[in-house]
Amino acid sequence: MARRGASGGGAGARKRSDRKAENRTGTGSRAERGTGRAGRRAEPLAEPVDGGLAELVPDRERPRGWTLTLDGAPQSHVDLDDPTFLSFEYQRRIGHIADLVAPPGQPLHVVHLGGGAFTLARYIAATRPRSTQQIVEVDAALVQLVRRELPLDPQARIRVRTADARAGLGKIQDGWADLVIADVFSGARTPAHLTSTEFLAEVRRVLKPGGSYVANLADGPPLTHLRGQIATAATVFPELALAADPTVWRGRRFGNAVLLASDLPPAVAELTRRVATDPHPGRVEHGRALADFTGGAAAVSDADAKPSPPPPPSAFG
Repeated sequence: MARRGASGGGAGARKRSDRKAENRTGTGSRAERGTGRAGRRAEPLAEPVDGGLAELVPDRERPRGWTLTLDGAPQSHVDLDDPTFLSFEYQRRIGHIADLVAPPGQPLHVVHLGGGAFTLARYIAATRPRSTQQIVEVDAALVQLVRRELPLDPQARIRVRTADARAGLGKIQDGWADLVIADVFSGARTPAHLTSTEFLAEVRRVLKPGGSYVANLADGPPLTHLRGQIATAATVFPELALAADPTVWRGRRFGNAVLLASDLPPAVAELTRRVATDPHPGRVEHGRALADFTGGAAAVSDADAKPSPPPPPSAFG
């Protein structure tokens, strides 16, 4: 239900091998080819990667916009002409947080756990020039596909490392990051080893004092996983906020929720205003209301960690 990452949703049709070969010939990347010869729109490209069948689907409303899917599940949307455009609602909410963790334009050190199409790294590079970013993505074939077809700005300070998210996090020095973003899905589920207090202790080790952790979480009724993740984060970070669609809050459908955790109080009022005025308005909770929502759920340790629940077949249309 989100972009996949380390170890990351209707189903897309698999393309014939002759169409794949046709799409992979020609000169330059999809970014360079734009709408194609004679003004024709670019065609989708499907290619096997380590985690399944990846497909790049052109955005019919944006000439250089692309949606990345994996086995039919939407992972990322990128507009190469405007990297500040965030199409997916959960990515917009993470973008709001990235805007608010420091004064506008201030460069940040950012770790992205889960790569997808590098959407949020592109966004931060555009909104906060001179930021230094590290992406950790386990799927080497996916990284190669995105680099080739949707290349990064060569001037952006973005390093991509092929590794499991937790293993890659372990190689980052203490106190390096202003912001750690976790958007990690394998088969549309967050791996168990990225849901525990031990994992979040590693995140906190990597963060600077006052740094922020943001996680894209997915759950549905009765929201057991989501409540457990809030309880887990509360054992490591004193300040939490959660943004989600009202129907997700009420446990009426499967969907995404964005968790913000920090040592310092977040800019809740401004985050609430931005989330409420999005094209798909959401709601932000923090403090007592968020603790009440958690309902006494227990924190998760490595010993009892489980992957997030699989999305229902109807989750992706």
